[in-house]
Amino acid sequence: MTSDGVAHERRGGARVIAPVRSRKLAKVPFVELSEGRLQGVVSSGSDVSRVYVSSITTGDHGLSCNTNNNRPCGGLSGSYACNHIRVLLDAAVAQYGSERVARYLKAELAEGEEDLWAGLHPTTAPSRAAEVFSSFLRHLAYLEVPPTADPLPELQWFPAAGAVR
Repeated sequence: MTSDGVAHERRGGARVIAPVRSRKLAKVPFVELSEGRLQGVVSSGSDVSRVYVSSITTGDHGLSCNTNNNRPCGGLSGSYACNHIRVLLDAAVAQYGSERVARYLKAELAEGEEDLWAGLHPTTAPSRAAEVFSSFLRHLAYLEVPPTADPLPELQWFPAAGAVR
């Protein structure tokens, strides 16, 4: 530890946090807490070539859901959540845990309440599908990088698995 007490700021990597429980990657291949939103990509139940880009904003709980072709989701109606958003929230809870997701979204849960929907007060949000889908595609691009022990400058920020010092 450094004299100023911030050893974690001097490391080149951060610890990767394991998922709280396993989730179905085929249904929700991408979920993240980023840009003031719980956001992700949800596979269509009816068309294998279609995905939905869904999000819930932090604080005002604005809901947004569009296809990868930027068409609005037919199941989202104002502040009424579609199944894609519900599945996204379930995947986020599996990935990060309900406490962390509730804290990030600033959901007000009654003591002992486990259902995050009870703590949300949904509104309608503008679509951020392009931003979220772009983030998903950036993450996918790293799957194409051949394995190497050499440093990758664009991944300097990425948390290193098992980086404990």
